[in-house]
Amino acid sequence: MLESFLATEPQLRLVVFLGVLVVMALWELAVPRRRVEIPRVIRWTNHLALVVVDTIVLRLSFPILAVGLAVMAEDRGWGLFNIFGTPDWIALAVSVLVLDLAIYLQHVLFHAVPALWRLHRMHHADLAFDVTTGLRFHPLEILLSMGIKLAVVLALGPPAVAVLIFEVLLNATAMFNHSNIRLPRLADRLLRLIVVTPDMHRVHHSIRPEETNSNFGFNLPWWDRLLGTYKAQPTDGHEGMTIGIEQFRTRRDLWLDRMLVQPVKGPASGYPINRETAKKR
Repeated sequence: MLESFLATEPQLRLVVFLGVLVVMALWELAVPRRRVEIPRVIRWTNHLALVVVDTIVLRLSFPILAVGLAVMAEDRGWGLFNIFGTPDWIALAVSVLVLDLAIYLQHVLFHAVPALWRLHRMHHADLAFDVTTGLRFHPLEILLSMGIKLAVVLALGPPAVAVLIFEVLLNATAMFNHSNIRLPRLADRLLRLIVVTPDMHRVHHSIRPEETNSNFGFNLPWWDRLLGTYKAQPTDGHEGMTIGIEQFRTRRDLWLDRMLVQPVKGPASGYPINRETAKKR
């Protein structure tokens, strides 16, 4: 049972990943939200190459990933839920919520600490916003994120199926909410009650620092509303807003080699959350 669960996990995640990627890409072609000004071939080939690099680095760096650690924790009685014998249905629901909150807090942290912002800003340096932007993360950020996730799994002791559900949902919703799709206004308003929509997350990719430092949720929209980081719409509107950050604005910066060295290029000022700057505004 355990071996079969672990054996099918990569195939399940790959099927969902490819399925959501294709569906969202076709949706973007059919009903785009913003005009496409940069050739997709430049961004998509480099973003997909980055996914390959991230996957290789992750697999070589960690002997076990989140789902595998959850299976081990269940087997050995590690973590709060396993120690206290929490009913499976409660452990499953709470685990998904806690893991999502952890990703939200991690995201805020990567905006608050200049050294971490250097890694995360590669995600924001995309000059457009579409489904592949949701795949654009520096390998070092991927490693740190997995380390945080493993720590939460070890402390919590969630059911392995809960971790798998969370991982699949996070991957799928990250592609969904980064997509360049046009949703009817009512549909967007209703969906925002349960999931981060593209219009909600696009605000986070604005060149304006006060908008970059809002809407941190990837999956559930509730944390932004509860913790005061929610911004409904961009100042310049979705069609008029400028995507990206001020530092890297050439098409050459969109290539894989340039993306990988962005953390060591230039200052980290301007975008990390800063209370003094916030007071001046």
